[in-house]
Amino acid sequence: KLITGIGEPMINRLLLFDALKMKFRELKLKKNPDCVVCSDHPTIKELIDYEAFCGMPAHDHSHNAELQSKPENITANSNPNEITVQELKARLDAGEKPFILDVRNPNEWEIVRLNGAVLIPLPELPNRLHELKGKEETEILVHCKMGGRSAQACEILRQHGFKHVKNVVGGINAWATQIDPSLPTY
Repeated sequence: KLITGIGEPMINRLLLFDALKMKFRELKLKKNPDCVVCSDHPTIKELIDYEAFCGMPAHDHSHNAELQSKPENITANSNPNEITVQELKARLDAGEKPFILDVRNPNEWEIVRLNGAVLIPLPELPNRLHELKGKEETEILVHCKMGGRSAQACEILRQHGFKHVKNVVGGINAWATQIDPSLPTY
């Protein structure tokens, strides 16, 4: 619209589309008087040189670009904060008894659980950290259904001084599909 001069441009307006309700809304935007770019007294008046800022060219025009590391060298345990269900199974088979924390809800725990796991649902974790007292230096393997809640739990534990926390990638569903297919999935 700006280039062709046809119609009215959406300057200072935002068009919202709700696909579920099939409705459009138009919001009028007010100028932020403190904006460093568009206020009456801007402090940023020109584009920065991104190549100088980043210390590298914006494009690699080489047609012979190769990966620095081959995909076959990349494994899930490349992330030191995660453990795969295969790695966990190997450790259990070797006789290790890691501390496994299950952060699912009690109704999920009733459906399926890992032997030896301790249940502390994610919403209760901040108020039940005292139950893990003395385990700050212990490796804690955290799992949930698929890995999302356990990742949140790992972050909470790290913020409270637990140094050796790992998220079980894929959670109990990965265990049931990849290690023990006799277990129910939900």
